[in-house]
Amino acid sequence: MHLTSRLLFAAFVACLSFSAAGEKLRIVTEPWAPYAMVENGQASGLDYDTTAIVFQRLGIDVQWQFLPWKRCLMMLQQGEADGALDIFKISERDDLLLYPSEPLSDVNYVLFQANARPHAFNGLEDLKGLTVGVSPGYLYTPQFDSSTDFIHEPAPSHEANFGKLIRGRIDLMVTDRIVGQQMIDQLHLRDQVSQLPTVLSTREQFLALRRNAGMDLLIQRFGAELKRFKREPAYAQLVERYTGEAPGAPRDSSAAHSAISADKTVEQHESSAL
Repeated sequence: MHLTSRLLFAAFVACLSFSAAGEKLRIVTEPWAPYAMVENGQASGLDYDTTAIVFQRLGIDVQWQFLPWKRCLMMLQQGEADGALDIFKISERDDLLLYPSEPLSDVNYVLFQANARPHAFNGLEDLKGLTVGVSPGYLYTPQFDSSTDFIHEPAPSHEANFGKLIRGRIDLMVTDRIVGQQMIDQLHLRDQVSQLPTVLSTREQFLALRRNAGMDLLIQRFGAELKRFKREPAYAQLVERYTGEAPGAPRDSSAAHSAISADKTVEQHESSAL
């Protein structure tokens, strides 16, 4: 048999292995609207829908779990999950996870302020002496995460961080631009909270799988099918539906400043303990 044919056959067998054994691929993620979320028991989101469509095309059944991010990472490490949705590449995890060649989406980390207590931000030096709301287990940039010039104040949810922000318990908070903008509307805080213009970091989000038998072939097929799907009108419709933007559309002027760090080797919401 020709080498290419053998590889394609092996990939086909790997993709069928879960169905043949009556098993489902176990994928974990944290609610991260608009990328992945659960409302009234129904999962949805840009990256969730995209991943579900790609796996459906590959004939793979998936069991989804939405959990706090630290728990997701622990399940990956302990082999209780086969993969994770919306995870970033970090070199420390190369021995554990496989990534497709095509990312699911990009996130842009920015700072939000209470309008009653504005702060200028053009670089990390502007955070000196402040208290910044963060999410447990998330990493943003090496410089931001390791800085001792300001206090990193964790909160159990993004909603909690916004609540602390408007009550003056923190000076600023950090989250993804689209996540933050949608949450401001959801919490009716448009007249109380605003986004600062400078982007802290830009990251690519992936679907990653544990390094088990056959997973290398499956992740290659996933990446190829994802790339094809992202060229289709159906994907553009998903992007507009969940973000209100067209794929590849310019960012709004409130997030147009150059990023402080665009190093895409650091995890978006990753615990360095893994």
